[in-house]
Amino acid sequence: MNLRRKLVPALAVLAAVCTFGGVFTRAQETQGPIAPKPGVAIQKAPGSTIRVKVQSVNTPVTVRDSRNELVLDLRKENFHVTDNGVNQTIDSFDLGGEPLSVVLLLESSSRVAALLPAVRKSAIVFTQTVIGPSGVAAVMGYDNGIQRLQPFTTNHDWIEKAITTLKTGNSGAKLYDAMSNAVGLLRGQSAQRRRVLIVVGEAQDTGSEEALGEVLRQAQLANIVIYSVGLSSAAAAFRSDQRPSAPHSATPPGTFGAPPSPGTAQTPTSEEQKAGNIDLTALAEWAVRNAKAVVKDRPLEVATTATGGMYQSTFRDRTIETAIDAIGGELNAQYTLSYQPAKSGDPGYHRIKVTVDRAGVNVRTRPGYYLEGN
Repeated sequence: MNLRRKLVPALAVLAAVCTFGGVFTRAQETQGPIAPKPGVAIQKAPGSTIRVKVQSVNTPVTVRDSRNELVLDLRKENFHVTDNGVNQTIDSFDLGGEPLSVVLLLESSSRVAALLPAVRKSAIVFTQTVIGPSGVAAVMGYDNGIQRLQPFTTNHDWIEKAITTLKTGNSGAKLYDAMSNAVGLLRGQSAQRRRVLIVVGEAQDTGSEEALGEVLRQAQLANIVIYSVGLSSAAAAFRSDQRPSAPHSATPPGTFGAPPSPGTAQTPTSEEQKAGNIDLTALAEWAVRNAKAVVKDRPLEVATTATGGMYQSTFRDRTIETAIDAIGGELNAQYTLSYQPAKSGDPGYHRIKVTVDRAGVNVRTRPGYYLEGN
């Protein structure tokens, strides 16, 4: 009886400690570098002013020389970062060292059915050159719906099986909804890992509820880099045994073979379209600023430009395997800079600019991020 009287208070104390410890641990966890959660309206008392504080901004930086070779010998002091024109102090600096969390998003639409064998064949390239020994990956498919084929895992065999057993779906392609779903998965990964989304699909969307600009806002705020491998339904039809029911465009998906129709609403690309060129950086910023607007021009290229990634076309000679391999090579040679921006609560679009103390090189990074006003 005495032993029981002693144990009851002791167990109560132990339960309280465990409860407090769990709350404390959860309080320290973070789902991303921006607080509060992006896309959620901020509640404020009447007459009060609330500013969103950006805790940390990570920006991926790829540097190539005049021969398009990756530059790997730069140091922290060689980089200079501005946020809305204000010089920033670089808090952390890394070259391809932080472990990756990757979502591989694969179109399974029947429109690209002839290309799916090549997609499946790229499985081992993905695990070996992108994921490597320290990365984790999830695999998703999309057509008119979204399929979570493999949750996050370090097991290469499971990842490869999810890719090699990808099944042909229906004729839909809800690209933006699938991208939004993938961004949500990546937000749940540790902020100490590099978050990467790789999309293998066509440069078009059919029937998504999400808008591309809103997806890119969330990706930017969660420090997610998007890479894409563009598939071509025209190339798929050419390889298919079936004759296409209608003539296909002579240009790759997302490009323009003729000027826009008279009366078309102006976008940052309207003048460039007339000459066959598009300022992707301007279009990416426009898409993020106007998050609900419809983006019809080169969505995969816009997504990569907005987040600092790279677009790989497979319309001509480049294979899906070589495209995946090129993405893996860049991720292993990518600089990651982190800073805590001054005036981080200012709403609106924040432009990021990165320069290096090296002549004759090309520097690629994401152009910025957007914070909602109050």
